[in-house]
Amino acid sequence: MNLKTILPILDWLPNYNKSWLKGDINAGLTVGVVLIPQGIAYAMIAGLPPIYGLYTALIPQVIYALFGTSRQLSIGPAAMDSLIVAAGVSVLAEIGTQHFIEFAILLSFLMGAMQLIFGVFKLGFLVNFLSKPVISGFTSAAALIIGFNQFKHLFGIGVERNNKIHVLLNDTFNNISAINIATTIIGIAAILVLIFLSRRYKKIPAALVVVIIGLLVVRIFSLDQFGVKIVGEIPKGLPSFTMPSFSKDVVVDLLPAALTLAFIVFLEAISIAKAMEAKHTDHKVIPNQELIALGMSNIVGSFFQAYPASGGFSRTAVNNQANAKTQMASLIAAIVVGFTLLFLTPVFYYLPKAVLGAIIIVSVFGLLDFKTPKLLWRYAKIDLAILIITLLATSMIGITEGILCGIVISIAMLIYKSTKPHIAILGRIPGTNYYRNKKRFEDVSIHENILIVRFDAQLHFANLSYFRDKLQEFSKDKGDALKFLIIDGSSLNNLDSSAIFALTEICAFFKNKQIKLAFTGIKGPVRDKMAKSGLVKEIGEEFFFMSIHGAVDYYETNFKKDLNFNKYIYQVNN
Repeated sequence: MNLKTILPILDWLPNYNKSWLKGDINAGLTVGVVLIPQGIAYAMIAGLPPIYGLYTALIPQVIYALFGTSRQLSIGPAAMDSLIVAAGVSVLAEIGTQHFIEFAILLSFLMGAMQLIFGVFKLGFLVNFLSKPVISGFTSAAALIIGFNQFKHLFGIGVERNNKIHVLLNDTFNNISAINIATTIIGIAAILVLIFLSRRYKKIPAALVVVIIGLLVVRIFSLDQFGVKIVGEIPKGLPSFTMPSFSKDVVVDLLPAALTLAFIVFLEAISIAKAMEAKHTDHKVIPNQELIALGMSNIVGSFFQAYPASGGFSRTAVNNQANAKTQMASLIAAIVVGFTLLFLTPVFYYLPKAVLGAIIIVSVFGLLDFKTPKLLWRYAKIDLAILIITLLATSMIGITEGILCGIVISIAMLIYKSTKPHIAILGRIPGTNYYRNKKRFEDVSIHENILIVRFDAQLHFANLSYFRDKLQEFSKDKGDALKFLIIDGSSLNNLDSSAIFALTEICAFFKNKQIKLAFTGIKGPVRDKMAKSGLVKEIGEEFFFMSIHGAVDYYETNFKKDLNFNKYIYQVNN
């Protein structure tokens, strides 16, 4: 076993180039500065005290630097994952209580253990069950839920946390008369500053700027005395080593949220890591190793009071723009967070929650996916329906229920589509040896006595009945003139036992009607299986061809005189 595959740091660190250090230091300092307000803000989404956001910004990214294969990915708290944490844990304990904190940390351990197992057994492919419409619908719903939950901080009103948008909107409307003017001015001003800086001066850490301004304004004008809610005291010091609180009943109750997070966190991280990989040629992102790295980050993090961590797109983009070359940048960012925990947490006492709400709202706006629904409306309305159902289920029923609903519908549609795949009758393009779908190409020539069928899918037990019925339907339409049936098998990569039995029955059916059956484009492994089953012998070895035109030539050469055939019939697709 190659130790470098388990600990990628053993690959890049011994080969570290001194010229990279400047970029890594610059990126590490920048990301570290970004992580501090993000950590505090995202902990608020998770329903945790601010200090736990900083803990999550510290330990997991150190562990990822040891095990991760992406050299730009920045690990830490994330908005959507924090929402899932709050949703999953709030059913077991009241937000803000000690039990809630313990369960959130335990959730990090469970999620990390799942990711580690998936990575060790190379099960990264399971994330494919999260289709693009499901991801888009879930992400947009999560962004809306997170955003609407910040209205209470933005306007200084008393609205209970909720994961159902219609309830949030109703509660906000009912409390609109209790708006605190000073809080609202601070919140809206922070949003405007964030938008302005992020668009005009991208290199400036906009979140840190509004945090500093908010702190100064509240402190100088004593706005906390006028109803402006502030963060208050944040404990000093690095996180201590503490065993997660294990309880069999709680573990069982947290498993659905842990599984959801395991998939979502991996999907987020691998998508961001692959996007960075496309911009750099000096390293390769390995999905299963990424699962191991994320799993270890969250497992170890849970022993240092961190809640679930993931890759952050905005932080990673900042990391890349600041010229990060290796995971050394993450280690430097962790030093910045550690220094803050040791010496600077008292500075954030007067930080207004309205500023944190503004940071969150601006951050999650980027999660709203407008592009995918527009594209799906043009070419895949069924997928658009899946997206909308996922969005509505997530935003009106529940976080876990929404994504599970989307997955179930996607799998159901996949099964349905696999039972009725595309099948086409082919005709010859005049003047060529190419054969194409007669419904898509005009003026293709259809041989009077030949039927050419292309089945655009794998042949298996779920679609055999459809395949058999279509062949019989097409042959019936052809009538008594049909003498030669050609099946284009170029799409077949494997045949299960049910397919072999079905092909044997199909062969007997057409043999009884005195119609010759031929196959073209059959791959070697598929033909081997057909040979072992006796199907090749039954059909005849001479009726297996490399190309459709070869089969047509064989028919014209060997059967033309017997059938007195001397013409083509041209059909036009109307």
